[in-house]
Parts: sequence; C-alpha cells; structure tokens
Amino acid sequence: MRLRDKVAFVTGAGGGIGQAVCQRFLAEGARVAATDIDPAAADAAIAGSDADQVIGIACDAGISEEVRTAIARAVTKFGQLDVLCGIAGGSSTADGGVTDAPEEEFWRVIRTDLFGPFLLCKYGIPELIRSGGGSVITMASMTAMIGTTGRDCYTAAKGGVVAMTRSIATGYGQYGIRVNAIAPGMTRTPRVMSRPSTPAREALAARHLLGLVEPHDIAEMAVYLGSDESRVVTGQVLRVDSGATMH
Repeated sequence: MRLRDKVAFVTGAGGGIGQAVCQRFLAEGARVAATDIDPAAADAAIAGSDADQVIGIACDAGISEEVRTAIARAVTKFGQLDVLCGIAGGSSTADGGVTDAPEEEFWRVIRTDLFGPFLLCKYGIPELIRSGGGSVITMASMTAMIGTTGRDCYTAAKGGVVAMTRSIATGYGQYGIRVNAIAPGMTRTPRVMSRPSTPAREALAARHLLGLVEPHDIAEMAVYLGSDESRVVTGQVLRVDSGATMH
C-alpha cells in the first residue's frame, strides 16, 4: 500500500494510460479523483471502487475554470491533495512538419498538452502546499527527447512540458513539492494502436528494444513518483520507452 493516506488527482483518466494509472493508484491505497473530458470515461476508470475512495469529474484539462472547479470538488470530497498526475492530451494524425501542419492543430495540442499541465499546477499546487507537500507528475514523451519527423506540433508541446517541469521543480521544492515528468515510448493504448501502419511508424516501433510500452508500465512509474520512495527525486524526466531514445 505505497500510496496509503494519499489523495491523487488525475487528468485524462479515461484514456488507456489514465485508466491504468487510476487502477494502480487505487490498488496501492490512494483515494482518486479521476477527471476526463468524457464523464463516462472518468467513471469507468474508477469503476468497482468504494464510493468513499473515488470521485469521477467531467473536466476539460485545457479550460481554466473547469480545472479550478474540479480541484475544488476533489478537495471538498477528500479534504486534501497529495499527488497531481496530468495525463490529458495526445497527438493526432493532423500533425505534420512545420511547413504543412495546420495552425489549428498546433494550438490544439498546445492547449491540451502544455496549457493543461500549467493549469493543473496553477490550481493544484496550492492544495499540495496546504497538505504539507506532495508530488506532481507531468506527461512528456519520447518525442521530446529525440527528433521525430512529421510531429512538429506535438514535439513543441512536449518539449515545453519538460522545460516547465524543471522550472516548477526549482520554484516549489521549498514547499516539499517534487515535480517530475514521465516520457513514454510508443504505448499500446487503443488510440495509438488504431492508427494505420506507415514506414515511419514501423521504424519508430523497431527502436523499442524490449517491445512496445504497455499502459501499466507507465502506471508503475507513476506509483513510484507518487509514493514516498521518490521523496528526493525532482526535476527529472524518467523515460519509460523500452530504450527507444538511446540510439
């Protein structure tokens, strides 16, 4: 029970990684506020748990008022927050090279993948401070670590997440708050696996020395970062990528 007595707030809880994280957090003894733009998906992430251990909240992670309201609902329910885990976001097939990618795709991914974590920290960190400290877990990507052709919108957002994670870590360590990013490799989520095969996609998959990443692999890292085992780990980007960014 590595997360006993902790309360975790998770955005993007309805996706493949989000569901895995919520389930692992609950299994380790945490109480969980699962948020998603789709309320049914948020509820599905915590299905089967005792009502006093969970709350599902409809929340668009890129809208300030919705994030602030969701944080307030979680604190009203549980009385505290100890772990913030920002998973909401993701790339799309509309992305491309900088000369071809639609401008609306750039702003879409910036809003969800970069502004979303900013809002989570803006409204969530004050609650961590009130709880005496805690852990912030952001979601970067292998694309922030290596050059990835044809995904210039997504890489811009995830590179920003890495830089913001480090700057927030330096600013809030004095309050006992640690801030780290997980950088997944290609992960077997339903959305990723539904995309058509291309030579570039196959070449990227082949870089994964131990096979593609599973959602539970990301969830295990999130448990570590949310637990007291990582009490002096901050400002780091932890790669869960099957070695894909080593070469």
